[in-house]
Amino acid sequence: MSQEIEFEAPTWNQIYKMLLHIAEEIRKDSFKPDIIVGVSRGGWPPARVLSDLLDNPNLANVKVEFYLGVAETKGEPTLTQPVSVKVAGKKCLVVDEVADTGKSLQLIKEHLKAEGAVEVKIATVYLKPWSIIKPDYYAKETSRWIVFPWEVKETIKKIIKKCGKKGKPAQPEIGKLVKTGVPKSLVEKFLKEISEEEN
Repeated sequence: MSQEIEFEAPTWNQIYKMLLHIAEEIRKDSFKPDIIVGVSRGGWPPARVLSDLLDNPNLANVKVEFYLGVAETKGEPTLTQPVSVKVAGKKCLVVDEVADTGKSLQLIKEHLKAEGAVEVKIATVYLKPWSIIKPDYYAKETSRWIVFPWEVKETIKKIIKKCGKKGKPAQPEIGKLVKTGVPKSLVEKFLKEISEEEN
């Protein structure tokens, strides 16, 4: 695994504060979405929180596949589940955890417009500086690899797999996670589970 990868591991509370900020921005903008579209899977937790903060129970799902591993993507994103409700004539707020390349969000926006949405705005917790799309609302910009609290085990699995492919020990990268703020006890628990699953 490349030495250049740095991790950022926000806590649930930090993410909640960022989503409070995003909800304020949406209100200041006077944008009232008819439907909040959570991008499966990482966009589900922030979409649910924004549903609560914006008093909008109308949640929908869309799924795009793009990531292969930590900091690895395939060439182009693929829409694997179209939007789960009718959006024709509706204003939509697309919610995801991060705008990384921005390609998935661009594909989703085009999909919703093609389905008849009259307005599509995007909210993400994080924005990467190289994203081809700048979300209408976001809380923080970073170039680090973000480890969200809802994907810690999955990230550890991907690190082990990536290091294994390159014949490098995973321990230094796993150590970086702990230094970044992922609880050591949680990392140890997941390493044990992953080891048991493989045996």
